[in-house]
Amino acid sequence: MPVITVFSGDYCDEADVVWRVRAKTGYELVTDHDLMAEAGKRSGIAEETLERLFSARQSIFDRLGRERERSLAYLKLSVAEMLAKEKLIFAGFSGQLIPKTVTHVLRVCLIADLKYRLAAARKIDGLSEKEAVKQIGRLEEDRASWMRSLFGKEDPWEESFYDIVLPMDKIGIQQAVNIIWENAKKSVVEPTGPSRQAVKDFLLEARVQEALIKAGHFVGIAVSNGAVTLTINKHVLRLKRLEDELRSIAETIPGIASVTTKVGKDYHKSNVYRQHDFSLPDRVLIVDDEREFGHSLSERLVMCDIGAAVTDSGETALDLIREEEPEVMIIDLRMPGIDGLEILRRVKKTTPEVEVVILTAQGSEAERKLAMELGAFAFLQKPVDIDLLSETLRQAKEKMRRNMQGKPKP
Repeated sequence: MPVITVFSGDYCDEADVVWRVRAKTGYELVTDHDLMAEAGKRSGIAEETLERLFSARQSIFDRLGRERERSLAYLKLSVAEMLAKEKLIFAGFSGQLIPKTVTHVLRVCLIADLKYRLAAARKIDGLSEKEAVKQIGRLEEDRASWMRSLFGKEDPWEESFYDIVLPMDKIGIQQAVNIIWENAKKSVVEPTGPSRQAVKDFLLEARVQEALIKAGHFVGIAVSNGAVTLTINKHVLRLKRLEDELRSIAETIPGIASVTTKVGKDYHKSNVYRQHDFSLPDRVLIVDDEREFGHSLSERLVMCDIGAAVTDSGETALDLIREEEPEVMIIDLRMPGIDGLEILRRVKKTTPEVEVVILTAQGSEAERKLAMELGAFAFLQKPVDIDLLSETLRQAKEKMRRNMQGKPKP
């Protein structure tokens, strides 16, 4: 029997269909939440960060895409390890990660017209029509963003993605279950030797990617019958040295038959390959009312492979702490409205795990002392040396990491 994946629009009876298919087949149900929990356990990535994979709204800090790429790699690894079991139902976004080369997968899509979905939204969640239209529109954007990121296509409901597309506004839940069951019994989706090999290759690819990312390397990976090809898509000065390092990492993974490297089509563009340093923070929020200075500092940090974003308002900064969860903040001491010390005071009251660096051109010794008493990690003078600031941010992240490790789990 094949693996079954179900990708559905909201308010299209997904829960009822999946529950009945599970009861009929005896298959194990695998949800996005299950896979994110496993990915988070393995990587240390917060579940909120992993959930961003399924949202059209991406982090303001992830301009280089490293956070998303790392999150996706660990989610893919969770899918690949689970897929080795067979007799599974993947419900949600994550089933789309299974390669098309794995042919013993019945890919199911549940969809319905807007009228049907609006009625379901009113019945299930008590939404007004206006609220339901807005909710469905936002969730459609999330699905479109997910499929675009994986396949480069805008329409998440394009029939080529699926083996079966079921219009739930035209058929009942039990009829949908029966259609899925009848198709699942067909020989065309039975496991074959090549399809099982594709599962093994998918798992090897995910494990190689994990090993490379742990070492700070983000490169293209393809696996066929155990043979690994690594593609370098950014220019590097010492290409052979990088190739040797990549091969030495990949070759440690059990089951690898061979490892080759090559340069990709974007290798000769201006982007320069840089090994990622995970000891540096990925989410630094700069708060400075001097916009030009703030944006210039943000660009310099990004060039150092530090994820950074900037705001010129203390009020906005406090909102962003809740929405974006920065690891470290760099705050100007003197600003109109809420000043740096007041932001520091509020941050340490509500989110004490966030480390704060105060940056000022005019700070006094008394202000430095007060800032440190309020919990600032450092008090630096403008203009700041970028190497000193980078090292300060590295130490701040290390302190945050130690504090989070010692924090009891809820």
